[in-house]
Amino acid sequence: MTDRIPFIAGNWKMNLNIDESVNLVNATLKGMRDLEDVDVLIAPPFTALSAVKQATGKSRILLAAQNMYSETSGAYTGEISGKMLREAGCTHVILGHSERRSLFKETNEMIDLKVRAAVALGFIPIVCIGESLEEREAGTTFEVLRNQLEGSLRNFIKEQFMPYDTILAYEPVWAIGTGLTATPGQAQEVHKFIREWVGKGFDSETADRVRILYGGSVKPDNISDLMSEEDIDGALVGGASLKADSFVQLIRFKEK
Repeated sequence: MTDRIPFIAGNWKMNLNIDESVNLVNATLKGMRDLEDVDVLIAPPFTALSAVKQATGKSRILLAAQNMYSETSGAYTGEISGKMLREAGCTHVILGHSERRSLFKETNEMIDLKVRAAVALGFIPIVCIGESLEEREAGTTFEVLRNQLEGSLRNFIKEQFMPYDTILAYEPVWAIGTGLTATPGQAQEVHKFIREWVGKGFDSETADRVRILYGGSVKPDNISDLMSEEDIDGALVGGASLKADSFVQLIRFKEK
């Protein structure tokens, strides 16, 4: 089995101005001193990307955008291209977040185009999937996730190749911002399903190397139990990433 380095990502969503963003980065950097065996990523709003990149400097903090459009330029008012994000210093991009799917009606097909464009531009995509409470209660979790994986990664499937550094994120919609969290056992069951899907669709090495994150009300008091599961490689964190003290506790989960 490949040793997958834990990956803790903070998605700031539509929060924090530029000064607040820089202050949060500086406080996080201070709390990360001597941390070596965890990859850390933050995804600020678009307006703060350049300032945050300057603040992170040559540190180990990775920078992601929260979304991008599938075209590199053109008459697409209100959208942002991967070339613009690359210029701002991003190395990763979050795609298919449940809020993009539900609030902005993004389809699997749209997300697939974005994933393809992101990889072509050299980004590492963080591709999100997840079921609603109604779907879980109806017993269709795995069917929903399979459809999202097959649709959102259609180009990978067509090419029969998924880059090893691709990151998948399981976000049960019913646990995002609600205070509810999948139990470690529930999360592990889904993460195992996702890894087995990757293995069947691609190969065992890809399945072994791709990192799968859990997202959904992750907090300092539940991170250790989640990370103890075999197929959970990290966390995609929302609210708890907006304050340095809680985010630092998350990225230093091994010390708890």
